[in-house]
Amino acid sequence: MMIITGGEFKGRKMLSPDEAITRPTLSKVRMGVFNTLFSLVEDFSDKSFLDLFGGSGIMGIEALSRGFKKVTVFEKNPKAVQIIKKNYQTVGKEADLRIGDSLKLIKNLETKYDIIYIDPPYESNLYSEVFEAIPTDCLIVAEHSNPIETTLGLIKTKNYGGKMVSFYRK
Repeated sequence: MMIITGGEFKGRKMLSPDEAITRPTLSKVRMGVFNTLFSLVEDFSDKSFLDLFGGSGIMGIEALSRGFKKVTVFEKNPKAVQIIKKNYQTVGKEADLRIGDSLKLIKNLETKYDIIYIDPPYESNLYSEVFEAIPTDCLIVAEHSNPIETTLGLIKTKNYGGKMVSFYRK
């Protein structure tokens, strides 16, 4: 069970898929991500947020809770998709959920997003492919366990005891 850490839905309990399916983002990491985003963009009310590897959907719900105008979630695992739908129902929202492989979906993206959150399986080696597929002019937030080699403009990296979050501008 996870709890929303801030905003309109703060304190609401969310379901989490089996850890064999996903690796839920810890509450201190979620708080850190959104605090850093706030320091970088200040006002979320006209911003859009894309969670490329949805898992439980918690990052998208955290974004909605904090006032993002538009939130979209990509997820391919059927069990995780059901959890995402249930979690959005818990907060009275309908998920803008795209079901399928994130890399294929991002390549066919028609909407521009201000912030794109990436948290693929750490050992998947998808980071560089995803970075390359993401359209320009956005802020990318990547959760990872090892340093990422990229030519993207690094803004900052935060370490949360073995989990790192890096902020890039593309």
